[in-house]
Amino acid sequence: MRERNKLSERQRNILRFIETYGDQKGFPPTIREIGNATGINSTSVVNYNLNKLVTAGYLERTGRSSRGIRLIKPMNPRRSLSVAAAMNTPRVPLVGQIVASEPVPIPDDAGHHISEEDLLEVSPNMLRGVDPAEVYALRVKGDSMVDAMVRNGDIVLLRKQATAKEGDMVAVWLDERGETTLKYFHPEGARVRLQPAHPTMQAIYVDAAHCHIQGRVLSVMRVNV
Repeated sequence: MRERNKLSERQRNILRFIETYGDQKGFPPTIREIGNATGINSTSVVNYNLNKLVTAGYLERTGRSSRGIRLIKPMNPRRSLSVAAAMNTPRVPLVGQIVASEPVPIPDDAGHHISEEDLLEVSPNMLRGVDPAEVYALRVKGDSMVDAMVRNGDIVLLRKQATAKEGDMVAVWLDERGETTLKYFHPEGARVRLQPAHPTMQAIYVDAAHCHIQGRVLSVMRVNV
């Protein structure tokens, strides 16, 4: 208790917010989010207090990520330390966009050049237990999957795989057209039905031999509110 009393009220507020945010989101907040939540207008002041919490043994930090904060000593010692484990935020490559409407061509080199800025921080629970090395992200363009809660501008996380089950939402490459699309997958003998989730859009039917699965959707990140 004496250790905790050494913290300023501002530092205790920061710790409480990091705990609550981590519980709700599964990953740590940014410096700006901490400032907004605790009434601190200056990011340098937030940074100063975070460093004080590191020195006091409450946090660990890494400079490689905007969310590079790991909670190692919760304010409430009865709280589960699983929050700390969740703070090890996985990152997956955002390799481009996929069209969730009519298929359109994509460049031959799409996704081949991944920079540090293209690595997307995601909540561990969005990976559904899949190794982050097997996951990539695409930004959605179009609204044919709107009834599946996938909207224009959202980001989908996909597991890299070449097969899918009936009804899976997948990214597929149509080699005869040189096109890609995001749809529900329904194999029907020698052909595949690619079904949109939109009340006014029709299914796309393609030869199964020319429909190549690129990945199965694990989860959706809502970008546009």
